[in-house]
Amino acid sequence: MKAIDLFAGAGGFSLAAHQCGIDVVAAIELDSAAAATYQQNLISRLSAPTTLINDDINVVDIAELMGKLNLNEGELDIILGGPPCQGFSTHRINNTGVDDPRNQLLLRYFDFIHAFKPKAFLVENVTGLLWQRHAAYLDKFLKLAKKAGYNIQFCGAINAKEYGVPQNRKRVFILGTRKDIKDAALIFPPAATHFAPKKGNPTWRAASTVFEKPTNSILKEYVQLYQQTMPKQEAELHVANLEFGSQLPKNDKCNIHMVHTDNVAQRFRETPLNGSRSDIEFRLKCHSNDYKGHKDVYGRIILDQPSNTITTGCNNPSKGRFVHPWLDHGITLRHAARLQTFPDDFEFLGNSSEQAKQIGNAVPVELGRKLISEIKTIITP
Repeated sequence: MKAIDLFAGAGGFSLAAHQCGIDVVAAIELDSAAAATYQQNLISRLSAPTTLINDDINVVDIAELMGKLNLNEGELDIILGGPPCQGFSTHRINNTGVDDPRNQLLLRYFDFIHAFKPKAFLVENVTGLLWQRHAAYLDKFLKLAKKAGYNIQFCGAINAKEYGVPQNRKRVFILGTRKDIKDAALIFPPAATHFAPKKGNPTWRAASTVFEKPTNSILKEYVQLYQQTMPKQEAELHVANLEFGSQLPKNDKCNIHMVHTDNVAQRFRETPLNGSRSDIEFRLKCHSNDYKGHKDVYGRIILDQPSNTITTGCNNPSKGRFVHPWLDHGITLRHAARLQTFPDDFEFLGNSSEQAKQIGNAVPVELGRKLISEIKTIITP
């Protein structure tokens, strides 16, 4: 089975497809650092048969690419991809982002659907895509797909934490299948595998799963913390049942964190377990006049819950709740990658900001694998 990955980034979607036994025969990515990461991990290490194009997708000649791949119309199994989402971001206020030129990349994605006529396509984007202010782009994309002979099987939000990803990450997915493909067996999105804590159900995976087990003294501090809301015996059991990850290899090049000033490090020392800047005397200049917003910035990862969404600023505590659960610094790039369910042997290239961008932009590998596995049930020859 063959796929192409548009706006491929570091290769989260491609790695998921690879794990499903699908050959990604072409990947297009503009960012050179992300393309280098893709080359090293997917092509060099895993021997993926991928033609990697490090260029602007707008200048790629689709007909020429089809010839190079020796693919005729209708022969490709699936197109994957997450067009850059900054224009659709929910962080934009009022009508900013409506005329962002990057919004047009969703329609460029359709050009590849129109030319290749794959059996299926899967788009990933931020939830802001569903906002009314962006309806013109989404409606046009859906109408073009339907006119081209596709059934839109799903267009809505999916939360990664419901599929075994230790992260509260809600994203929009659009699945289209060619009308000649029998879809009676398709269940999309697949049934959730992880749920809110309740006896008898597999619960959401907690952020603790990506961190090494702390010392007994730290664990006792967590027991004392949870005793504030539950009896001591229950708190002890709660902490004892937390799942922790393996030790990070000392030679892991992604096992690095931001170096903080003494003042910032002191603020982290004062921040309690599971706490945030609102728990200490720490007020940002932009939060004057009793402004209460952005409470998560400079906050610690909450150990017993799925983490907050891993973003392109995941290496910088000023961008979100990205402080280590008990140590006095930001999380490492490897911790962020684990929260995105990348394996530890997946090495991100570039400087730390470039690596953080690649990690934050990626589709969580485990989520991608489960979604693609379901789609595979109907496009398998």
